[in-house]
Amino acid sequence: MRAPVLAYVGLGANLGDAQAAVLRACERLAALPGTQLVARSSLWRTAPQDAAGPDFINAVACVCTRLSAPDLLQALQALEHEAGRERPYPNAPRTLDLDLLAYGDARIESPALVVPHPRMQARAFVLAPLAEIAPQRVDAARLAALAQQRIERVPGSMAWSAGQGL
Repeated sequence: MRAPVLAYVGLGANLGDAQAAVLRACERLAALPGTQLVARSSLWRTAPQDAAGPDFINAVACVCTRLSAPDLLQALQALEHEAGRERPYPNAPRTLDLDLLAYGDARIESPALVVPHPRMQARAFVLAPLAEIAPQRVDAARLAALAQQRIERVPGSMAWSAGQGL
């Protein structure tokens, strides 16, 4: 059996009830085979980048998984599909977006998957929530350099970690 790996998943939505979609996706992550939800950041409201449309609700989740990186990516894409994700054009508004940000310390470059996520260091909507649950993975100077990107914590949302209950 495959050894467990800590993986980080970026979650986002900006169509329908985006907040509910992100929270529901966290529950679905926890239900993946051989996978446990370890932590989830607060919810963050962010402006779309390189796109038009409503604001996004974003979060980052940490999972401990026995799935391989390609299998985890496939499971994430299946969850997007279940949530009604369509891809009519690049950066279109979406009901759910799940990105595999990191898979342990692995470096993967294939046509289907690049890990660590190639654009995560340029996105406040990834680094701010990631810093909440895994500060050792975020360079504070890099996050500070993204201060011009509009991002705000959703009032009442709180980071969660195992042992607190969903």
